[in-house]
Amino acid sequence: MKATLATLASAAVLLFGLSAQAASGKLVLYTSQLEADAKQTVEAFKARNPGVEVDWVRSGTTELMNKLRAEIAAGAPQADLLLIADAVTMESLKAETRLLAYKDAPVQGYRPGTHDADGTWFATKLITTGIVYNTAAPMKPASWTDLTRPEAKGTTVMPSPLYSGAAAIHMAAVKEQPALGMAYYEALARNGVTAAKGNGGILKAVAGGEKLYGVIVDYLPIREQAKGAPVAFVFPKEGVSAVSEPVAILNTTKNPDAAKAFVSFLLGREGQELASRQGFLPALPGVKAPDGFPDPATITLMPYDPAKALRDDDANKKAFADLFGG
Repeated sequence: MKATLATLASAAVLLFGLSAQAASGKLVLYTSQLEADAKQTVEAFKARNPGVEVDWVRSGTTELMNKLRAEIAAGAPQADLLLIADAVTMESLKAETRLLAYKDAPVQGYRPGTHDADGTWFATKLITTGIVYNTAAPMKPASWTDLTRPEAKGTTVMPSPLYSGAAAIHMAAVKEQPALGMAYYEALARNGVTAAKGNGGILKAVAGGEKLYGVIVDYLPIREQAKGAPVAFVFPKEGVSAVSEPVAILNTTKNPDAAKAFVSFLLGREGQELASRQGFLPALPGVKAPDGFPDPATITLMPYDPAKALRDDDANKKAFADLFGG
């Protein structure tokens, strides 16, 4: 069943930040946030928790996971916290019993599905995947199926789940939709859709007119449109998939109290307003979206099961490669 980002819940969460006892000590954060965003996030947390020293390492999710797994193999994991791209990666760590459950995390007001029911990971924002089009294109798409129309034949590009975590989650979500499913990807292939490695290349191709349509994460075209680029972004009527940049505490943390304070800060209104100022859709309903985004109440999310997506990942990637190449 589809779920909108807005809820009718009247119990808005005001501020979760501080626990009864002020957090202190040292934390080590591994994050895939953009460099500037990571710095802002850490500084905002420290302003609320001046007794905590935060060391942070920033890299892509794959590189961070490789680093963490090497440390685990050596018996010396360094991170207390992970703030990375997607819940599927968190599910793999949960399956290995690497995550500390935070049962009392302040998730009031959040929709089911934006956090693990067992309290091991929590969404901090919503980075959705929709359609970008060149404003000179003859068709303004409104539906995912518009990319299978003759007007889009040979003029569409999308990211490959072999390289993009957001694309892998998008494929998992699309396959859950009865009206789309794997048949949708087969229809895209018949319509000459091509695959690219990353979202940045897709934006460049569509903005430059090499392609007219693209499948892409929301903030890239929305930001570039605001700068005058000839692109526009569409949230298709069937809904959008989303990666949620979840946060989780490793069960090897040396400072669980400070780690929980960090999670609480990100989930609180102050942390969610920071995410919005950074240009991302907040995961907490009721927090204003960034400029350029529509009212969150008008956006529909395509649900997916992260644990199932993890189990199906290899099969999904093989099916994609069979259709579009590696």
